Amino acid sequence: MEPLNALVALANFVLIPAVSYGSQLALGALGVTLIYGILRFSNFAHGDTMAFGAMVTILITWAFQSVGISIYPLPAALLALPFGIAITAAMMLLTDRWVYRFYRRQKARPIILVMVSLGVMFILNGVVRVIVGPGEQQFNDGARFIVSARQFRDMTGLSEGLAFRTSQGITIVVTVIAVIALFWFLNRTRTGKSMRAYSDNEDLALLSGIDPEKVVRVTWILTAILATTAGVLYGLDKSFKPFTYFQLLLPIFASAIVGGLGNPLGAIAGGYIIAFSEVTLTYAWKKVLTYLLPAGMAPDGLMQLLSTDYKYAVSFAILVIVLIFKPYGIFRRKAV
Repeated sequence: MEPLNALVALANFVLIPAVSYGSQLALGALGVTLIYGILRFSNFAHGDTMAFGAMVTILITWAFQSVGISIYPLPAALLALPFGIAITAAMMLLTDRWVYRFYRRQKARPIILVMVSLGVMFILNGVVRVIVGPGEQQFNDGARFIVSARQFRDMTGLSEGLAFRTSQGITIVVTVIAVIALFWFLNRTRTGKSMRAYSDNEDLALLSGIDPEKVVRVTWILTAILATTAGVLYGLDKSFKPFTYFQLLLPIFASAIVGGLGNPLGAIAGGYIIAFSEVTLTYAWKKVLTYLLPAGMAPDGLMQLLSTDYKYAVSFAILVIVLIFKPYGIFRRKAV
């Protein structure tokens, strides 16, 4: 029974949280990858775009809750998500029209667009803080658990309980649906194929009659869908705090670069690599080892390699190592 208890503890504190967190990072990294692969610059405003989309969804969720609209046991935020996506997409299209289009038409170098995205990042960060404040916001009104630790112990008779939160289950299911839909769109639709052609060779795509402005608009809309979805899922799972999304920019970019910046498949793989690395290195392994080792050999300490305060340092370290030894990432070939 002890090995089973160890496996349950591992799933409870490492496997399920890492898969959930990795799914959120993967969606965020996909948005970064689309912008880089098609518009040719690194969008440093992506984290605060996630915060903006989550904020709009939260405001609409609160409006639904105030009039009694609910889909319990699922959170009402799922009903509000399409509205959050629409408003975020409109914001991004307006930002492109008012800001990025000028530099794109001037054939500005990518570093200029990166600097511009930093300005957009600070503006979005300020807007979100002014509207909802800098503090933590809770908006999850759904059932807390799919399976609680007590229910699991009653069902299995094990001493270790497995708690599978509803937010984790939603994150995994929504991510699978979003990834399948994105790859289907890019590979099966005419617009998606146009985007891939534009990414591979912009001049040849223009000669083929592809409308570049349409490609740009669709890219921003897809990015808004991915960013808002990732932001809402992270908020449901962890709670919403604007500054947290600014901090998420590091693991998101690390995920995209580890997998190969510009490659959607690499962004997904990178998200899970970063998530499992962070969770594994900051988890206290005492409980698992206590189940596996003989009674006299149980560790006294927490057996924790790094404090959770240093989880973003893990992303930074992986990013540095990849840039030194494999700068093009795991999947070198660009595949948008």
